[in-house]
Amino acid sequence: MADRLLSVPEAAERLGVGERFIRRLITERRIRYVKVGKHVRIADSVLAAYIEQRTVEPVRTRRSRYGVAA
Repeated sequence: MADRLLSVPEAAERLGVGERFIRRLITERRIRYVKVGKHVRIADSVLAAYIEQRTVEPVRTRRSRYGVAA
């Protein structure tokens, strides 16, 4: 099945950012995109990969139940 191609406004809505941010990613070539005539489209899988690459896992440290002795 072919990937759905999203317009810039749709991609911005999916990421929860403004269109300007998406256009900056495209201009700086930090994200893959497809040119369809004069229009720019971003594949749904590209956005999923972008989200996956920038997901930060939480760091769990074991904390003492008591404060540090002075």
